[in-house]
Amino acid sequence: MNAVQLAAEDLSLFGRDPWWLVLLKAVFCFAFLMVTVLVSIVMERKVVGWMQLRIGPNRHGPWGFLQSLADGIKLMLKEDLIVKRADKVVYVLAPVIAAIPAFMAIAVIPFGPAADEVSIFGVRTTMQLTDLPIAMLYVLAVASVGIYGIVLAGWSSGSTYPLLGGLRSCAQMISYEIAMGAAFASVFLYSGSMSTSAIVEAQADRWYIVLLPVSFIIYVVTMVGETNRAPFDMPESEGDLVGGFNTEYSSIKFAMFMLAEYVNMVTVSAVSVTLFLGGWRAPAPISTYWEGANHGWWPLLWFVIKVQLLLFFFVWVRGTLPRVRYDQLMKLGWKVLIPVSVVWLMLVATVRALRNENYDFGRIVLYVGSAVIVVLLLSFVADLFRDRRSKAAEASAKAAPPAAFDPMAGGFPVPPLPGQTLPPVPRRRPRSERELIVSGGTNTDSDREEGAENV
Repeated sequence: MNAVQLAAEDLSLFGRDPWWLVLLKAVFCFAFLMVTVLVSIVMERKVVGWMQLRIGPNRHGPWGFLQSLADGIKLMLKEDLIVKRADKVVYVLAPVIAAIPAFMAIAVIPFGPAADEVSIFGVRTTMQLTDLPIAMLYVLAVASVGIYGIVLAGWSSGSTYPLLGGLRSCAQMISYEIAMGAAFASVFLYSGSMSTSAIVEAQADRWYIVLLPVSFIIYVVTMVGETNRAPFDMPESEGDLVGGFNTEYSSIKFAMFMLAEYVNMVTVSAVSVTLFLGGWRAPAPISTYWEGANHGWWPLLWFVIKVQLLLFFFVWVRGTLPRVRYDQLMKLGWKVLIPVSVVWLMLVATVRALRNENYDFGRIVLYVGSAVIVVLLLSFVADLFRDRRSKAAEASAKAAPPAAFDPMAGGFPVPPLPGQTLPPVPRRRPRSERELIVSGGTNTDSDREEGAENV
């Protein structure tokens, strides 16, 4: 048998719970998300305040722990406005469309082993609401639906700034979902399943953060861009969009957009834990010396700790990195993450195919390493020729006379294109270059003599 085997999809334990237990699990998932969001908001303010040498929230509750609850009550009690030029039906439905898909993805996330490990009111059940053979495709589909809420919010507001924010958010989320899907595909190839419980079972010996480190890094970058968090919070950059797609929203509708953002943070963190960090499994030192660490209710504790660590990573990145420009954001998504994820996916597929053919691990490393070195050499040679062409173009551009440019040719001022220069601004000559103009000519000697005689 191979060292890395395909995970068997045994989903027979799901779908047998009584209706009241299914309802109880759904309520637990909802409560888990809401409580985690409240904790995350307070943690973000506390951590960022600590990084910036500020106190942070310290009024509501002990050490300010109830600050996010007070903010939620304040938003609910604010006046609910509807813009006069807005499409009222879409304007009201957009926050709902953005918030509901954020809660749906947690349904397939395993909080514990796929076995009747725990007993709830005398009924043995799994610590997961449900599972599907294509559970991760369900997560991707639900994440894609949430984009419509943001786009419709910007369009239905009847204002220019929200429309620009909605378009930016749509372009950003679509761009980063492609690389995210490629990172998922690497996990599918290695685990042999799209079921979340089967993926966690396949990490019994080694977590995928060790086997697939590039996929993990790509997913971490894409999950920050997918949730519109700093440094990728372009749709909500205050300087040029006045708040982005939610500019015209207030009260509970604005709170739903904020809630959707934080719930998405919890969801993508839970997906990252499931795919790369062993899911509900305890870390190696604990599971090695304690056999019961992965049984009973203990897996829920390990899962929550891993999710909280990733949420701390979100806050850490926000307090550390400055916001990038939008062109840099799109360039990173289309020209860096997507090509790297596709090449990495091809390497993972090659390794899996060679392992299935019972090739020796040393030969696999030799083949794959040789292919990577060849690709790097080709890219290095291509970069050399590209640099030579760019330097030659720059030299020719410097040698050529600057093209004439009239910024008011179209009737309104426009910026110059590359290679064009603005005409010099007319300025007053320095005092030393100006002539002294007097009545009677430029000769001032006679003036000085007349002045001396008068004295």
